[in-house]
Amino acid sequence: MSDILTHTDAGVMTITFNRLDKKNSITAAMYAAMADAVAQAGADPSVRVVVFQGHESIFSAGNDIGDFLNQPPTTQESPVFRFLRGIATFEKPLLAAVAGPAVGIGTTLLFHCDLVYAGDNAAFSMPFVNLGLCPEAASSLLAPRMFGYHRAAEALLMGEPFFAEAAQEVGLVNRVVPPTEVNGYAQAQARKLAAKPLSSLIATKRLMKGDTQAVLKKMDEEGQDFGRMLREPAAKEAFGAFMEKRKPDFSKV
Repeated sequence: MSDILTHTDAGVMTITFNRLDKKNSITAAMYAAMADAVAQAGADPSVRVVVFQGHESIFSAGNDIGDFLNQPPTTQESPVFRFLRGIATFEKPLLAAVAGPAVGIGTTLLFHCDLVYAGDNAAFSMPFVNLGLCPEAASSLLAPRMFGYHRAAEALLMGEPFFAEAAQEVGLVNRVVPPTEVNGYAQAQARKLAAKPLSSLIATKRLMKGDTQAVLKKMDEEGQDFGRMLREPAAKEAFGAFMEKRKPDFSKV
């Protein structure tokens, strides 16, 4: 069975992380599948809304480290960047249902969603600094916009988890529900949107989002730094420690 499931019903395309045995960690092949699904949804007039969802116990543990090291996103045509550009420029409503941990891209993709619903067990984290890296998905721009600078700095510099109530307080999450209900609640909201005139949804989102060029420019800037830092000693120490299940030592990097 595929690690990414897509299903379309009543105008709603649902993209599901389906790699529970690996905590829904994301591989290059999964990024490619999601990028293709988002592009298909954008081009298909019968699809009016897209929903990302995981399992009631976990949304996504972020990048699959082994796969990531074997296939680093070194070019703008890599599946990672195709997916990020796809969600950043998607014209129709994007929703997410998040329960359990949402690590790295599991959190940063939410900045590009229009509505986010969380289980009360949700835990969001952006631990890029802890891996010797920098933010991605334009989160260095979008997190300060949404959270305010100091809260964004805490989330991005410390890299520690923050939970559903805090995420709702800073505007990342619209509503918190029990984990077993979050996917169903997001689906119900998506169907409400799908029943509305698509032209109005697209125009309203475009007017609220404004020019996306700053977001795309920030993605490119982050991507250049990310690629460079991935080859530097701090990241090598962080990833080596992760694979060896030990605490990293950054005292000499």
